[in-house]
Amino acid sequence: MFLVSKTFAYSQKIPEDFGYRHLKFKYQNDPVDIIVISKPGEEKIAKPLFLFCQGSLPQPVVKYDEKGLYGTLPFDETPFLDDYHIVIIGKPFIPIISNVNKLGENYVYLKDAEKKLPPKGYIERNYLDYYVFRNNSILKQLFKERWVRTSKLLVAGHSEGSTIAVKMASINKKVTHLIYSAGNPYGRIMNILSQSRSFDNDTLNEGNNTIEYWKKVVENPNEINPSNGDSNKTTYSFSLPQKDNLMGLKIPVLVTYGTKDWSASFNDLFQIEAIRERKQNLSFKSYLNLEHNYFPITKNGTVNQDLYNWDKIASDWLDWLEETKK
Repeated sequence: MFLVSKTFAYSQKIPEDFGYRHLKFKYQNDPVDIIVISKPGEEKIAKPLFLFCQGSLPQPVVKYDEKGLYGTLPFDETPFLDDYHIVIIGKPFIPIISNVNKLGENYVYLKDAEKKLPPKGYIERNYLDYYVFRNNSILKQLFKERWVRTSKLLVAGHSEGSTIAVKMASINKKVTHLIYSAGNPYGRIMNILSQSRSFDNDTLNEGNNTIEYWKKVVENPNEINPSNGDSNKTTYSFSLPQKDNLMGLKIPVLVTYGTKDWSASFNDLFQIEAIRERKQNLSFKSYLNLEHNYFPITKNGTVNQDLYNWDKIASDWLDWLEETKK
């Protein structure tokens, strides 16, 4: 028995093994796991929070294997730690940490591996307003901590996380800076439709198939069906346009996207509208020939995953944050 326990303790890591703090809170009686990343030795020093909203998929925040830690954030967080404590809130009812060998494709956590289903608690809560109100509630609780400076609050989100971030900022007046990365101000369904159109040909009308799918979603927008895809409630909630919420913000906002992302033309359109509305608080930075996760597209149309650009993107975020101080 002792040997078994010792082996388990050795193989099963905890966030503290990687220098992170693991905090546990409650939201509407749901358990909420939080990872806090701080500069070593400065965990108790009061600093503003940088909340990073994850993209889609039921992935643990911290992933590792026998070789070590996988990237918890898509970029090197070190340059941010002089000024911020970084906070990442886990997905509902998904373990905050896992060995990747226990995860499914795309590092998703599956409660039912045979049916490829995540936990029921995740399926039922995987929609926009749950994340928005849960995250704002957690921030309110964190603001009571002595190591949190409340005069500034940076919220950033990539992909699905961008939608969460902007709606959070539209409600939470404590948010002072917003980074909106690879989102679509006109909603997720427009991304799906744009991608579908790329497969259209003389005999295949994928775009029309997407429109028919959307009609069914709108007929039952609150339907939560257990499947390995998104429920109607998830698709509908993340397809609600956020352009008015973005346009209505008065805080500094940075919008970043790759020009080869499915959402590129919609971000271009939103930028044109923001210029017309003379929105001086909105900044835009597009990245030529990069796709949704900022990888370049080759001449034959494939994604070149050997060229990683996220640290460049994060460096531009830092430059923008410095500019907003002036």
